[in-house]
Amino acid sequence: MSDSPFATASLPSDAVELGRIQEAWGVKGWVRILPHSADTSALLESSGWFLQPPETRFARGFSAFVGVVRVEVAEIKAHSDGIVARLAGIEDRTGAEALKGVRINLPRSAFPATPEGEFYWVDLIGLDVVNRDGVHLGVVRDLMPTGPNSVLVMEYTETVDGQEKIAERMIPFVAAYIDDVDLSARRIAADWGVDY
Repeated sequence: MSDSPFATASLPSDAVELGRIQEAWGVKGWVRILPHSADTSALLESSGWFLQPPETRFARGFSAFVGVVRVEVAEIKAHSDGIVARLAGIEDRTGAEALKGVRINLPRSAFPATPEGEFYWVDLIGLDVVNRDGVHLGVVRDLMPTGPNSVLVMEYTETVDGQEKIAERMIPFVAAYIDDVDLSARRIAADWGVDY
């Protein structure tokens, strides 16, 4: 029988990477988490995470586990500009330090429900954006936090001197410019011109 706190697992088909373990925090096995999004509710409300080793370029000397594992979250709280957590079975700083760079995943289906009119960023990535004239403005590639609101970052193809190239367009993700978000149709309707 293994003393490992990690259970070998498969990454769920709807897994979303929500953050990374930055470093050990304190001496009792806590780790500092760097969330990928300002909305940390899915991380804070989950009782267990799917972990992956750091990406190859950051994995020098990593030996805490191999492949995908599942771990229980014993304690978690918001702290300063991130999150700190204690994972079940990690009892000291040495165990926490061994997890530096680990990627934290959750199945999308485990995210808490959002209030009407609010969306998880991950649900907006890949949606087509169309203006009121029916003109395709692009596909959402990313969202950029700008303080009071976020900005949709879209990619679209344009022709310059007879050559097609990928271009970028941004739209503030606020009610003044966003008419509708239809997740089932994978479409966002916007009040935005092609030349803005």
